[in-house]
Amino acid sequence: MTLPKLNVVLYTPEIPPNTGNIGRSCVALGAKLWLIEPLGFDIGEKAIRRSGLDYWQHLDLEVLPDWPTFLERIPHFNPWLFTKTGERSHTDVTYQEGDTLVFGSESSGLPDFVRQAHADKHLRIPMSPLVRSINLATAAGIAMYEFNRQIPLVTL
Repeated sequence: MTLPKLNVVLYTPEIPPNTGNIGRSCVALGAKLWLIEPLGFDIGEKAIRRSGLDYWQHLDLEVLPDWPTFLERIPHFNPWLFTKTGERSHTDVTYQEGDTLVFGSESSGLPDFVRQAHADKHLRIPMSPLVRSINLATAAGIAMYEFNRQIPLVTL
């Protein structure tokens, strides 16, 4: 089994099109997508398939019941937590092969126990204070392509 160069975790995602779009980006880059339950939708739901289009069958996807099970399953865990409370920009760190980009749910973000366990790994995507947050799929895409800029997963 080949380990992915990039892992993307969605902790209890709620909106199917966001997950579908992130899944498509994972396929585009060869990243693995981990979904931590509970999910706010059925994984077979039409919106997921529509967002993932015909790429969904190529997605390296694992759905797990909870965070502890995820930690047991991932062979190498070097997390980067994306949160609006992060003090470092997502471009101010050096990513490594096998890193994990972690995103919380659309309505509540990452739970305290996850953020506290990795307090030195919080990152922020710069944005105007006029908005509470940017869309989850957009944030994941920004982070994944910054990883790809530093460690090319795919090139032109």
